[in-house]
Amino acid sequence: MKIYVGSQNPTKIDSVKRVFSEYEVIGMDVESKVAAQPFSDDETLEGAINRARECAFFDKCDLGIGLEGGVMEIEGDLYLCNWGALVDSKENVYTASGARIPLPDEIKADLEKGKELGEVMDEFANKNDVRKNEGAIGIFTNGSIQREEMFTHVVKLLRGQWEFEQ
Repeated sequence: MKIYVGSQNPTKIDSVKRVFSEYEVIGMDVESKVAAQPFSDDETLEGAINRARECAFFDKCDLGIGLEGGVMEIEGDLYLCNWGALVDSKENVYTASGARIPLPDEIKADLEKGKELGEVMDEFANKNDVRKNEGAIGIFTNGSIQREEMFTHVVKLLRGQWEFEQ
């Protein structure tokens, strides 16, 4: 079975490889068709579904998976959010979300100026490619949860739903 992941980000691809280790997993560049920095649960979910659908219709694909990170507001506080979508060859769509933690006000201020979280996190942590490594979740949990682990949890939820329907 071939599974396409709608990203070239190693944290996303590796999370799918962990959960679907017995299958061939291939990352590919696809458009999320949402803002580069999704600013709501709805927009982040839409991006994940769009990525999964783009992959699912690719030649010889059995499953398409889209993983999208974003931020969402609750009572004035900005939270990390993440969504995943799995689309099978019958065009069934399965969705799941994962961990959420609040972001510091200084991060919120930069995001509201139009910057992407990955860029803000690189500056904040004085690192390169935080989004391809520990992610904001890794920085703000002092390494207790890494971005790949967060997405692995979402992919497990997707696989479980898909298998239940088989």
